[in-house]
Amino acid sequence: MSYARILVLDDDAIVLHSLIEFLKSEGHQVYGAETVAEAARQIDELELDLVLADVYLPDGTAFKLLPGVKERHPGLDVVLMTGYGTIDDAVQAIKGGAANYVTKPLVDSEIRLVIDQTLRRHELKQETEALRQVAHQEFDVGNILCRDPEMLKVVQMLKTIANTRTTVLITGESGTGKTMLARAMHYNSDRASEPFIEVACGALTESLLESELFGHEAGAFTGAAHLRQGKFEAADGGTIFLDEVATASPALQVKLLRVIQDGCLERVGGTDTVQVDVRIILATNVDLAREVAEGRFREDLYYRINVVPIRVPPLRERRADVPVLIHHFIERCAAELDKPVDGVSSEALDALAAYRWPGNVRELENVIERAVVLASGDRIERSDLPPEVTEPCRAEASGAPGERIVPLKQALARPEREIILRALEYADGNRDEAARLLGINRSTLFNKMRRLDLTGVLLNR
Repeated sequence: MSYARILVLDDDAIVLHSLIEFLKSEGHQVYGAETVAEAARQIDELELDLVLADVYLPDGTAFKLLPGVKERHPGLDVVLMTGYGTIDDAVQAIKGGAANYVTKPLVDSEIRLVIDQTLRRHELKQETEALRQVAHQEFDVGNILCRDPEMLKVVQMLKTIANTRTTVLITGESGTGKTMLARAMHYNSDRASEPFIEVACGALTESLLESELFGHEAGAFTGAAHLRQGKFEAADGGTIFLDEVATASPALQVKLLRVIQDGCLERVGGTDTVQVDVRIILATNVDLAREVAEGRFREDLYYRINVVPIRVPPLRERRADVPVLIHHFIERCAAELDKPVDGVSSEALDALAAYRWPGNVRELENVIERAVVLASGDRIERSDLPPEVTEPCRAEASGAPGERIVPLKQALARPEREIILRALEYADGNRDEAARLLGINRSTLFNKMRRLDLTGVLLNR
């Protein structure tokens, strides 16, 4: 039970004093008023958490209070009570901004429950708003760390389009920060107070993804006991981010095209059309134009989502950002791990700057976290870095003089296979952990393992 400052408004002196005494016995700090005017004055003067108000009073109805409370005290909840409750009154109360509506005669247990529920909802709203404020600060466009000219262009583009409804397609290799940019777009728009829903399309099967995105009706398939809203409905008013959109099946692409064009959908197993107001951001690490040319991605959907394309350059193309990101990750990891690390030696910095970062920013972050954990002093040394960073791949493709030259793709597969095997061994066969160490997602790791014939090796334990 939460304890709060409550104003009780009722013109019946017996009811008023009875409620005040009951609420005080529950541990609340309680005030009383018998008219709308007196209640309005106390609401403006006192720091209140809740108003419990009778509807019909000598100088008007409590409905007169609601507009002023909503305008001047948006965080204050009002619960209305009446001995003449009707459905119309209840609808008017909720539409007017009341948190709840109860009828007399009041029962102690009912009042206790209503107040407890109302205060809990208020706490959850405050916690949610606090989290949104933190997210807004964390993903503020001005906080994106970059010095590279190409990345600065990306940031400028974000500032330009953030507050629009335009569909955006973010392209770039895994680990370049596409999700971070999508979040930045949302939290720097007028939709920032509404939901940001992220869906990793590549992590779900076709049937699960369709149900996840569009929801389903009760009985739509085995196990669908109840109606379930999908992610598009959950994101109504806000933003939905569809990562790895290239993995969507042809049938799902048709549904995506419709919701992008018309803002409407049908749940799986249903016939009713649901209208949604959602800003759509998509991302992929593959060449969609090539996917279209090879018949794996719908041309009409491609042109519909490619309205504002943003290419995020890989880390090897934005070398000027590496030192900035290194120091940012050191500061953050040191604070999280409570380690006194605040710098990096020149030898370690040279190795970090020379490395090509195939896993991009995600890999850099993982390498720095590992180095902070291993560091024995106040700075990261070269010996704290993993071998693949300090010992750049020996030109396996070129081989020794006179050695037979093999196709480049085949040659590059060798070190990639060894790196993945090493990560799986280090992670004790856990693919989630191995993917984290490699700076890629689980589905990307599985695809690479399948291509390199590693799916039977080191299964998850």
